[in-house]
Amino acid sequence: IMSRLFGCPPSLEEMEQLARSALARIPAPFGQHLAGIRLLVEDFADEAALADLGIDDPFELTGLYEGLPLGDKSIEHTGALPDRIRLFRRPILDEWAERGDVTLEQLVTHVLVHEVGHHFGLSDADMHALEDQAG
Repeated sequence: IMSRLFGCPPSLEEMEQLARSALARIPAPFGQHLAGIRLLVEDFADEAALADLGIDDPFELTGLYEGLPLGDKSIEHTGALPDRIRLFRRPILDEWAERGDVTLEQLVTHVLVHEVGHHFGLSDADMHALEDQAG
């Protein structure tokens, strides 16, 4: 009987590399507006973020956009912190294992594009189209 060896799950740094690669593939005109966004990969969302969203199980949140949607910004927001996208490694890995129908790269791209969509105030249909272009 042949045994199958599995590698270690990707680290925070490796998942960040996947996310940065996906971010770099987002086409114009969207991509040029993302230079100032901070991208962070963490194991889980913090308690405050989960509480703000009314989420009890940290495995339910794979990503989070924090900031004002582009259409809501004005000159009055110049002192605000930079927008950021946070991806959560453990929930993404959990969803990837449960689904089994996508690669990890595809799922990271999906979560990232969804959060980018919040930045631009896109509809779900627009997000799917952007994801197809970034895939």
